[in-house]
Amino acid sequence: MIKKYTADLHIHTCLSPCADLDMTPSAIVAEALKKKIDIIAITDHNSAENILATQRAAAGTPLTVLAGMEVATSEEAHVLALFDQVETAIELQNMIYQHLLPGENDEKLFGEQIVVNEKDEVINFNKRILIAATALPAHEIINSIHALNGLVIASHVDKSTFSIISQLGFIPADLTFDALEISPHMKHKEAEHELGAYRSFTWISSSDAHYLRDLGRRKTSFFMEKPSVTEMKLAMRHHQGRRCEWS
Repeated sequence: MIKKYTADLHIHTCLSPCADLDMTPSAIVAEALKKKIDIIAITDHNSAENILATQRAAAGTPLTVLAGMEVATSEEAHVLALFDQVETAIELQNMIYQHLLPGENDEKLFGEQIVVNEKDEVINFNKRILIAATALPAHEIINSIHALNGLVIASHVDKSTFSIISQLGFIPADLTFDALEISPHMKHKEAEHELGAYRSFTWISSSDAHYLRDLGRRKTSFFMEKPSVTEMKLAMRHHQGRRCEWS
């Protein structure tokens, strides 16, 4: 049976150096529940190390936590990857880690990258340079995510930085995104006017939350049978009554 699920598919934890230190698993789960969100995705920069802790923090609640990552391509465009299994996200992470900039994160310049457990206890500090672009071009990242049966979304395509459009000037035909993400800064009518050339893609919108107050500030409604990435793919294709919509 088709049900409506409210989703925010772009959330950073304290593992992302640009995120607030209050973005811990239990705090994120509590905020999502307070705002009556059904599905969230943890999408830290170039890493998946805080996903499992957030899923464990949500255990026993109505909230579904999807495994994700925001990957920075060599063109400095951001791409969201979503998976049904955290183990698959870790597979992508292992590939990404091989193509990060060498050296260690400058915590004073970029911020701390904190790996925590479901009780928000610090496990360690990730010393890799997660904030920078990887050495992998967009087409290779997209193909790798699809090869792992993941969902690929072009992040905040309306932004003037770190989007596929800002970096390349357009979306090449060989970049097979499953959807485009509109940021909270752009309203529906503005998107129709400014991004109308890309209406062949499915559009969603997410918060890109780096602070708890921003979680859920923009959401997408999915009409599907269950809260999973597999069902989201079908909804994006309007398969058998499934659909998604943002406003």
